[in-house]
This record gives sequence, C-alpha cells and structure tokens, in this order.
Amino acid sequence: MLTFSTIKGIIHPLMKKNELKISHATIWISSITLGLLSSVPQLAARQFNPAEAAVNAGLTGLFALLMWYFNIYILWRKPGRTRRQSISYSKLLSSLLFGLILMFGLAWVQQLILSHINFGPTMLMVEVRGILINLVFYMFLNLLQQNYENQHVNMELERIKSDNLAAQYEMLKQQVNPHFLFNSLNTLKVMVESGEPEAVDFIIKLSNFYRFTLESRKLDLIHVREEMEIVNAYLFLQKARFEAGLTFTNKLTEKSLGTLVPPFTLQLLVENCIKHNVVSLQRPLHIIMYEDGESIIIENQIQLKTGDNGSLGVGLKNIDLRYNHFLEKNIDIIDDQKTFKVKLPFIYEHHHY
Repeated sequence: MLTFSTIKGIIHPLMKKNELKISHATIWISSITLGLLSSVPQLAARQFNPAEAAVNAGLTGLFALLMWYFNIYILWRKPGRTRRQSISYSKLLSSLLFGLILMFGLAWVQQLILSHINFGPTMLMVEVRGILINLVFYMFLNLLQQNYENQHVNMELERIKSDNLAAQYEMLKQQVNPHFLFNSLNTLKVMVESGEPEAVDFIIKLSNFYRFTLESRKLDLIHVREEMEIVNAYLFLQKARFEAGLTFTNKLTEKSLGTLVPPFTLQLLVENCIKHNVVSLQRPLHIIMYEDGESIIIENQIQLKTGDNGSLGVGLKNIDLRYNHFLEKNIDIIDDQKTFKVKLPFIYEHHHY
C-alpha cells in the first residue's frame, strides 16, 4: 500500500523554488520493475523464449522511463502565478497522445527485432499496456502535485492568517489606544467646561468612531465611501483639538469612492500625518486626499516634530502587507523632503467578491 510516509520518502521538495522533485533512482527502479513484470506472463508460457521476454521487458521499461519524464515535464513546467487545483485535461490528452505514438514506435521496433511475432495482436496488446501505464503515472504524479500544492496553499494561508492577526493587532493598537482616548476625553472635558455647543456632536463622533472600529475590524475590505465615514469621524475629533491648525481636503470622485480598501487604511494614514508632523495655528498641517489614475493618494507637507523618532513604519508595513495580499501589488511611498505621499492602488469589488 502506498502511504503518505512512502510518498514523502521518494519526493524531495525544493521549497525555495516551489518545485517538486522525484528521485531519479525511483524513476529508474520503477521502470525496470515494470519491464520485468511485463514478462511474467511469458515465464508461465509453455514455450518460454528468453530473447522475446528480454525484448519485451526492455521496451516496456524504456516506455515507462520515457513516460515518467514526459509526464513530469508537462505537469511541472512553469505554470505561471495561478496553480491549477484540478486535473488538466489538455495535459492528460497530450500525455496519452505522446504515449500512443511512443508505444507504436516501440511496437514497431519490437517487430523488427522479433519478426516472427504477429504485429497486429502485439500492437493491440502493447497499446493497451501503454495506456494503462501512462494513466497510472499521470494520475500518480497529478496526485502528488495536488498534494504538494495543497501543502503550499495551507502554509500560505497560515502565513497570511498570522500576518493578518499581526496587522489587526497593530491596527487596534493604533486606533484604540489609551493616548488617543485620553486626548479625546481631555478635549471633551474642556469643551463641556466652556459650554461649547459642539460637545454633544463630539461625544457622538467619538462614539461613532469606536463603533466603526469594532464593526469594521472583522471585515477584510470595505468601500472607500464607508472608510471615509471613519476618516470624517476621526477628523472631527482632531479638529476639535487642533482647530484651524488642521485642514483636510477630500477630492475623491465617485469612481474611487466605489472601490475597496482594507478597514482603517485611510484613517491610519491620516493619523500618521498628524502623529509625526507639527500641527498648530502658526504651522497648520494640510492633508489632501485625491485620485490619480487608478490610485488614491494621501498627501501632506512635511513639518516633522522635533526629535520625532517614534515611527517604525509598522502602520505602513501593515497596509502594504494587506494590499500585497489582495492585489499582489505594493503601495507606493513618495518622500521628496517637502511632501509625503502614499499611493494606494484601486481594489475593485468584482475582483474580490
């Protein structure tokens, strides 16, 4: 019985190239064994002919050897980015056609060597044998390929799951953190004590912001239109604190508002602008969000805080990680020492849902 441990023993995965290799010794030994087995019926015959048995074993072994390498070539040649998770019927037909032609040629060689054999019945026998051997090899290799690729898919899913958990954890640390909550409550305290009429709106926006946080963190993607509600709630809280020291311009069109982003992507980028730059009435910070081609751009002028070394780029790395997962593309970060831009490629709904 062929067990998984047996398969592992004869397969040597090359992880760095995502290739699957079968030992040459396995290929040769199995081919020779098949050749010998094909001569077993002749051993039981009344008139055993050693020469005929040897030719038959040799040609069958040669057929098996060539079909091993042909099937390995058509199954494991570079498939591109997308792996197939089902049998490729075009490859199966190619393998069967090649096997039929090869076996016909070998049967003809057998006829030349053993001229006393009737070519018609011999041809039928070797073709049937060749088809059976070819099918067994192809299905066996296809099974190994699927098993190997499924292992890679599972490993990739585990890696993505781990990366997403880390990204979500960092996102929550960025969004629901004591420092932000302290600043918000302190601002609210000042507004209530001074009797500002916007205090109630501030409480509502603060409540909405945390509600958005709890609801959206479970989703992989949300529409930019929904993400902008989170951004607006966050900016309302920040403008209550910085007043005219913070301005925000939204130039997004309906096209970009209908695309998708990972939750809190835009909000986190706006927060980074405020976190790492001076925001004051004397040096107001201007943040612009606009559309450029197939991308959303968040831009601000650079006026870094003195001694600002708190940025480890973790937030940007998390955003880049999630975009690479969904689009297999990276975000663009442009820093010309005057302005800082982050360019997010569009994610269209019909590509992912």
